[in-house]
Amino acid sequence: SRELEKLSRLSVTELKSLLDQNDIDYRDCLEKRDLVDRLVENKDRTGYYGEKNDSGLSHEENRVVNTFKRASPSVAFISVGQVQTVQRGFSTSQQDVPTGSGSGFLWDKSGNVVTNFHVIASALKMRDPKIKVKLQGMPPLPATIVGYEPEKDIAVLRVSSRRLPEPIHVGASSNLQVGQSVLAVGCPFGLDYTLTKGIVSALGREVKGVGGRPIKDCIQSDAAINPGNSGGPLLDSRGRLIGVNMAIYSPSGASAGIGFSIPVDTVRRVVNQIIRYGKVVRPSLGLNVANDAFVRSVEVQLRKELKGVMPVEVVKGSPAEKAGITGTLMRSDGSIELGDLITQVNGENVESVEDLLCQLETKKDGEYVTVTLWRKCNQRLTERIRVKLTTSDKLIGGGGARKPVGSAFE
Repeated sequence: SRELEKLSRLSVTELKSLLDQNDIDYRDCLEKRDLVDRLVENKDRTGYYGEKNDSGLSHEENRVVNTFKRASPSVAFISVGQVQTVQRGFSTSQQDVPTGSGSGFLWDKSGNVVTNFHVIASALKMRDPKIKVKLQGMPPLPATIVGYEPEKDIAVLRVSSRRLPEPIHVGASSNLQVGQSVLAVGCPFGLDYTLTKGIVSALGREVKGVGGRPIKDCIQSDAAINPGNSGGPLLDSRGRLIGVNMAIYSPSGASAGIGFSIPVDTVRRVVNQIIRYGKVVRPSLGLNVANDAFVRSVEVQLRKELKGVMPVEVVKGSPAEKAGITGTLMRSDGSIELGDLITQVNGENVESVEDLLCQLETKKDGEYVTVTLWRKCNQRLTERIRVKLTTSDKLIGGGGARKPVGSAFE
């Protein structure tokens, strides 16, 4: 094949160098052809396609370098300021006075840019704020605020240009594993296009957001995140967005090896609604649900599979209450009184909180959905009921909820 032909042109020393760079054992290779065959056998691992690597970097280093080169053009430095009149002697002049800065990234080809809400929060208090977005190799672009969700610490800006780079590639956060590699790109301390590397050190963290409510299921990583990284992307090893960097845990205010990021599944849901409606519109059944980890722990206790979402609180006066949905209760002695398990919405399987959210977010206020339940988490007691959706705002406004509805919406 052409690949074999290209490899065969390399010297034995070059072949061994390629094998060494990728930690491939060739101690049993006696001839040059054996070295070529070993490279071909491991081509998925090496990513080698007959091109000579003159950089002196290992395969892992080359992968990180190339990932950064692909992702960095979509990363933005965001600055917020206002024009103030400055008096100098007998003359006055207008100057842009910065009030905040951070990072962000290009979400789509329409010029929507995602960042943290707290990065642009100061602009909401100004009469004439000046928000600028600086992308790699481009002059600063004026930006407008599309919308924001303080409770998730997410904001969307919009810029206009015919020269926008490729938007960031979006991955998923539902299948992340502790220990996998991550990359953080941003502008710490105003130092643009800075890359740091680490691993996912924990999942499912709860971090208090700027809106006062906790943001659940956050990603904890040890990639260095410093002031100015806020709003920047957290990437997996293939350069796909898996989170938005938002906070660090540090007594000194600088990186201490513990950073938190909003999971991309939450980001996608919030950003798409902001772009579509200008705000987050939450279709709601009117209930709070347990996170997936809790359901897995109940499975272990019961020694049976529970593929569904478990309500733990039904809001008074909500559609869920009117439909007769009951939640699982935790007794004072630590025992559990099982309620219903939601397994399907409109015939589509619901095996996780994310599945439920994906089913509901496409629906509208007042729309009916068919919910399949296991009463008392017992498959033999399966029922199908019709529920009329409402919104969290209506439930709060009606006094039926003490807080915005649904850990299902975290």
